[in-house]
Amino acid sequence: MIHPSAVIDDSAIIGENVSIGPFCVIGPDVEIGDGCILNSHVVLQGPTVLGKNNHIFQFATVGEATPDLKYKGEQTRLVIGDNNVIREGVTIHRGTVQDRGETTIGNNNLIMAYAHIGHDCVVGNHTILVNNAALAGHVVVGDWAILAGYSLIHQFCQIGAHSFCGMGSAINKDVPAYVTVFGNPAEAKTINAEGLKRRGYSPEAIAAIRKAYKIVYRSGRTLADSAADLDALAQAFPEVAMFVDSVRSSNRGIVR
Repeated sequence: MIHPSAVIDDSAIIGENVSIGPFCVIGPDVEIGDGCILNSHVVLQGPTVLGKNNHIFQFATVGEATPDLKYKGEQTRLVIGDNNVIREGVTIHRGTVQDRGETTIGNNNLIMAYAHIGHDCVVGNHTILVNNAALAGHVVVGDWAILAGYSLIHQFCQIGAHSFCGMGSAINKDVPAYVTVFGNPAEAKTINAEGLKRRGYSPEAIAAIRKAYKIVYRSGRTLADSAADLDALAQAFPEVAMFVDSVRSSNRGIVR
C-alpha cells in the first residue's frame, strides 16, 4: 500500500492500512494514523501528527514550516484529528513558539482545493473550508463553521461555531456563533438558520437565537444596555449562550 516511488524518512511512524501514493514525500517526525490515504505527490513535513482515516489529495503540502518572519526553525508542530478530507493543493503550516507552538485541526473537516491554514490556527470539528479560503495566522474556527470560496480571514480573528462566511468575504473582526456574514469588508446579515435546521436545532431555539441576534445587531442598544435581555434568553435556551459568549469574549470586536 506504499508506492515504491514514495520517499519516507526513517523516523516516520506509519499506522496500519495506510495507503501512500506515487511520489509522496514523508519527512522526519511525521506520524500517520491507521487507515489514512495519501494520493500522489503529497508532502507531509514534521513534526506532524495525523490521526486516523484522513484522506489527503494530490499536491497538498501539510505540516510545512510557516513563512512568518518571526519563525526561526523552532520545533513547532501540527496536530490533525480523524476523518478529515484535505483536497488538492491545500497548504497547512505548523505553529510558532511566539504563540501556541502548534496548529490544530479537529475531526471530520472538509478542507477543499487550495485552501490555506496558517500557523497557530485552531480549526474545530465538522467545518468546511471551500476552495481558496485562507486563514492567516492565529485564527480560531469553531465547530460546524463554513467558509465559502475565497473567504479571507485576518490574523487573530475568531470564527464562531455554526457561522457562515459568504463567498469572497474579507473578515478582519470576529464572527459570532451562528452569524452569516458577506462582503468586503464583511458585514453581518442574519443568522445561519438553514444550517441550524440541518443540525437538528428546534424551531424554538432558532427563534431565540434570532431574537438574540436582533438585540445585538438591530436594537441600537449597547451590549451593556442589553445584557439583561441577553442573559434571560441564554438562561432559557442554552443554544443562545454560545452566541452571547462569543460576542462578549471578542477581543477584536465583532463583525457589524
